[in-house]
Amino acid sequence: MHQLLLLRHAKSSWEDASLADRDRALTARGRRAATAMRRAMRELGLAPDVVLVSTSKRTLETMSLLKPWDDTPLIEPMDELYLAGVPRLFNVLRAVAETVRSVLVIGHNPGMHDFAIALTDVDASAARPLHDVREGFPTGALAEFSIIRPWARLDTGGARLLRFLTPKMLDSADTR
Repeated sequence: MHQLLLLRHAKSSWEDASLADRDRALTARGRRAATAMRRAMRELGLAPDVVLVSTSKRTLETMSLLKPWDDTPLIEPMDELYLAGVPRLFNVLRAVAETVRSVLVIGHNPGMHDFAIALTDVDASAARPLHDVREGFPTGALAEFSIIRPWARLDTGGARLLRFLTPKMLDSADTR
């Protein structure tokens, strides 16, 4: 069985209109959200073997805020993940070696949201995370999937959605 983690980059800045989209950095709020997600991932034991990350500044910054790792994963920055849609995300994951147990993909919307919806086996997934992911995939959100098939055969409806976390959910948990 495999684990797939989909993480949308944290909140980025639109302040400097002269910057190319690829070069937008995280805001202070985004850095706090990524740090909170790192804590949540550690508490939940979510430790990827491989991290596939878009080469945009905001995705690379998000990834750097997930460190330090207990066991350092193989990190692979990938140009093809920049603004990737569903078909490209499937192709990237189908190329993962079968020996890799857990993969974290750090990317962008609308691709991450569309991919999470396409990937989810509705009948096998928990109702609450399914409802939440259908509502949207905000910046800094993380979806955890269980995949039984080999990576090379990953397809629509091929994963069970186990968990969906957003920075807002983590903020609510911290104030309880």
